[in-house]
Amino acid sequence: MGLNSARIWALVPAAGVGRRMAADRPKQYLKLGERTVLEHTLDRLLGSRIYSGIVVAVSEDDGYWDSLSLSRSHSVSRVTGGSERADSVLAGLNFIASIAAEDEWVMVHDAARPCLTANDIRRLRDSVANDKVGGILALPVHDTLKSTAAGRIEYTVDRTRIWRALTPQMFRLGLLRDALIAVAQAGRLVTDEAGAVELQGLKPLIVEGRPDNIKITRPEDLPLAAYYLERQRCE
Repeated sequence: MGLNSARIWALVPAAGVGRRMAADRPKQYLKLGERTVLEHTLDRLLGSRIYSGIVVAVSEDDGYWDSLSLSRSHSVSRVTGGSERADSVLAGLNFIASIAAEDEWVMVHDAARPCLTANDIRRLRDSVANDKVGGILALPVHDTLKSTAAGRIEYTVDRTRIWRALTPQMFRLGLLRDALIAVAQAGRLVTDEAGAVELQGLKPLIVEGRPDNIKITRPEDLPLAAYYLERQRCE
């Protein structure tokens, strides 16, 4: 099934607690202007108008989701996530698998990346359309990188081969689900979906994204995200 005839789903793992933010609530529920980080993120996904539905994986004891207006959207479904990102993604994939075919596409996007643009979503979609594996948005590294041990430099890393992984990450539903199940059964820990696919011996495609697609991780990231959102409104 080609991209033109295959549906695309968005999956947002949002069960994390964001300890590095040192806030009174998970970072996805912090205010960014008048709305929460998660609302901005979901607005960007909904605004692209390419998804058959959006699935959000939140923690079992989440006390904030129901207060969001988007929680009542017919386009957005909630599932219970897990303690690790891979657990939440797998829970979302299991839900999608109950209503979708294995060869349909899934884009997994971080809840804390509210500055994603519709152009980047479409660029990823179009670039991966005919790829047998799938692919991710990423950024080439421009800084000089050092490998260290015990606080001392061992060697300089060849940065021409290094990219920073972003999201969305786009794979076929069945392929990604099988990869995450295999990772769980092997007791392996992966920090993104591409990592699970790589462990199956596959090589995902790299698609260059925008540098303003930042992930909110620390308190200083909130004003930076606010700046990028405002600048994007003027484009």
